[in-house]
Amino acid sequence: MSSPKATLETLPKGVQALLALGAIALAAFPLIPSDSSDFYLQMLSQMMILAIFAMSLDLLQGVTGLVSLGHAAYFGLAGYALAFLTPADVPVSLWWSLPVAALGAGLAALVIGFFVVRTHGIYFIMVTMAFAQMVFFLFFDNKELGGSDGLYVNFRPDASVFGWTGIDLENKTTFFYFTLAMLVLIYAFLRRLLFSPFGRVLAGIRVNEHRMRAVGYGTFGYKLAAFGLAGTLAGVAGYLWAAQTGFVNPELMGFHMSAHAIMMVILGGMGNFAGAIVGAFAFEYVMHFFKDLTKHWQLLMGSFIVLVVVFAPRGLLGLGERFMKKKDAA
Repeated sequence: MSSPKATLETLPKGVQALLALGAIALAAFPLIPSDSSDFYLQMLSQMMILAIFAMSLDLLQGVTGLVSLGHAAYFGLAGYALAFLTPADVPVSLWWSLPVAALGAGLAALVIGFFVVRTHGIYFIMVTMAFAQMVFFLFFDNKELGGSDGLYVNFRPDASVFGWTGIDLENKTTFFYFTLAMLVLIYAFLRRLLFSPFGRVLAGIRVNEHRMRAVGYGTFGYKLAAFGLAGTLAGVAGYLWAAQTGFVNPELMGFHMSAHAIMMVILGGMGNFAGAIVGAFAFEYVMHFFKDLTKHWQLLMGSFIVLVVVFAPRGLLGLGERFMKKKDAA
């Protein structure tokens, strides 16, 4: 078996530089005057939120080797938590509602994961989807929970501290920068986690779980912890999505949302979290482009994903790394 350390993805300096330039470009974008700046600010904010969602799945899929078809359940649960926590006439405080929503999603992931991580392979995939569908229909069929129409979030969370409104999330630019800060912080946290002893054990489980058990690691506990942490981070993304759009419905926790997250991770490249960010931005951009091009955009989108999988099996990030290596060799 390859050592867990060997399975961890170290980003080349060129890729790290490009990621830093991308973050700088995002930070500078609101400073560029444009008649349609509000539209693009909202679109980029949604891309960053989906990047957080994709990174949470990459912790399971790319690092631990657990492919979940029900990850959107925790994304949607946190969004609904914000809708229920927000009063009808005043905004709810960001500083306690965000932890409550995220930890609530993480707790749901731990409860579901307690049963799910006992399974393996195709059974794991199907059981995750089954639990997610149960959550989906719980909200879809229950009018008290909003039913198929969903719920509105009338106000974005209040980020004031002792009456001082230093962060006004109702302002689109401020919300954009807050989302960017969350994206950077979560990425830094996950990259640090990746090279921690915990991350190395998860990488070892992906390579050979039986060998990890044989050397004394309780793989069930590690997988359950990863499942719960991934659910918590998906909850952060779901909370931000509900705050940004002002609306939640059962589709947020449906199969299609989970499938989109899987495609984002595959498209960008698995196992290093940077690929999840690249995949989320690329997936959303290409999808919007194809939607504007034709009503049969699903056919073009599917073809694009297939081409990437065939010609760039390590994703767009891996394709970029290969190009840089060839350039350096020349």
